[in-house]
Amino acid sequence: MKRFFVIVVLLSHVLFASDITVAVAANVSYAIKPLVKAFHQAHPKSHLNVIVGSSGKLFAQISHGAPYMLFMSADMKYPKRLYAHGMTTTKPMVYAQGALAIFSQKKHNPSIKIETLANADIKKIAVANPKTAPYGVATKEALKNAKLYQTLKKKFVYGESIAQTLLYATSVADIGIVAKSSLFAPQMNKYHEAIHWSEIDKNLYTPIDQGIVILTRGKDNEEVKAFYDFMFSKKAKEILRAYGYEVP
Repeated sequence: MKRFFVIVVLLSHVLFASDITVAVAANVSYAIKPLVKAFHQAHPKSHLNVIVGSSGKLFAQISHGAPYMLFMSADMKYPKRLYAHGMTTTKPMVYAQGALAIFSQKKHNPSIKIETLANADIKKIAVANPKTAPYGVATKEALKNAKLYQTLKKKFVYGESIAQTLLYATSVADIGIVAKSSLFAPQMNKYHEAIHWSEIDKNLYTPIDQGIVILTRGKDNEEVKAFYDFMFSKKAKEILRAYGYEVP
């Protein structure tokens, strides 16, 4: 699938030249609508366009001049690289910490866990591509530490982003390793912890610190700064926690 990013217009207003554009890692796509809604309640004149994609692809687009004003990455690596190259106006800051989960549409008794991936009846496993998605890097690390990577890698179906990985886990694959946050989306309410999904032991992978930066195109833009500040507010933290994130 050669779809590099998806544009999500979250506000129904006609777009103006003063609109701000925010690049958002795919794992946050499930929480971004309530986040933008809460921000808009406090800033009713704001106009936000949200671009959703894998962190690696968004980073590449920013590096090649994409007109984004703020970047919410799934890790700290890409914001740090942009900062090092003078392409941001703020230092990278952690706005949330993500987690991995095993997910399957099928019910598992007594519970679903990482060892379930080795079951003989599981033929395809959806995972995020570590070349483009930080959650893919964490997935690879977790499986290696669990001594399962070499055994299972021939079964992998790679998603370009963690959002695409969830799509594959609910369609072409038997099971998948997804962002825990995705399982709190409204469309996932029919699936239940310990039956359809469980969080992967965090000791198996490096903490997924997610970073945010204001890009040079957002310099001196009051709306950009307001949304950046909002992401560290009590309300934003409440929303992020509700979607399974840990927040600083």
